[in-house]
Amino acid sequence: MAGVPSIYPTLVFRDAKAAIKLLTEAFGFSQVAVYEGEDGSVVHAELSYGNGMVMLGSKGRGGVFATAMADGGPAGVYVVVEDVDAHHRRAVEHGVEILMEPTDQNYGSRDYIARDGEGNIWSFGTYAPQV
Repeated sequence: MAGVPSIYPTLVFRDAKAAIKLLTEAFGFSQVAVYEGEDGSVVHAELSYGNGMVMLGSKGRGGVFATAMADGGPAGVYVVVEDVDAHHRRAVEHGVEILMEPTDQNYGSRDYIARDGEGNIWSFGTYAPQV
């Protein structure tokens, strides 16, 4: 399926609503879908950035995936961005923990690394792997 990503990182959070807020406000993701359970927890959410997407939900929801992920994490996700410095400034303005300031890499990319409130590592850079 041309134009449709084949890989979707999927993460679970103790506070999925806080994760959605961080990803949309600080990192510029767009909320595509959020499905909540009767208790208000996030059963499933889809957030997009460019032509990529990440799926996420609340820990402890039950089911095979949630059980397998119960002790999972932290995870690392790499996201291609056009302007690393502007993206970094936005993250800093929202109080995101920065692990590596924007840095030019010897392979031609400019990257920075951040950590979300639950320990997941988010790398943002200009390097776009080609299939």
